[in-house]
Amino acid sequence: MRAVVQRVTRAKVTIAGQTVGEIKKGLVVLLGVARDDAESDAVYLANKIVALRIFDDEDGKMNLSLKDCGGGGLVVSQFTLYGDVRRGLRPSWIDAAAPEVAEPLYELFCAELRKEITHVTTGGFRQTMQVELVNDGPVTILIDSKKLF
Repeated sequence: MRAVVQRVTRAKVTIAGQTVGEIKKGLVVLLGVARDDAESDAVYLANKIVALRIFDDEDGKMNLSLKDCGGGGLVVSQFTLYGDVRRGLRPSWIDAAAPEVAEPLYELFCAELRKEITHVTTGGFRQTMQVELVNDGPVTILIDSKKLF
């Protein structure tokens, strides 16, 4: 499972002109699910993300987590994180999980986040979305559950 995590001052997702998810201060998580991912990947990644110390404390140092600062989470499914462009110019999606595998793991990831923070919103699974965000810092972190060590 892969995530692109962006610290934001605000973000929203719209589908067909309607806002379906919105947060103020918090994290936008672009989440990709691989075909060999399991529930343990979703749990690990959710716990890692809510505990990341990437928010400023009173001294301006990155010492606070999403839980500490009371921020929100906006999770957007993004199978394109598994696009392989090593050969040619057209990405291969062979490493991305099929929707029937990916969706339950995406939902589990969101449920795990909700156990730790109060405001979690999402985009639409398998939907064309417009994502707007203001990256704060900018701070952008890449996390892959298969690259633990």
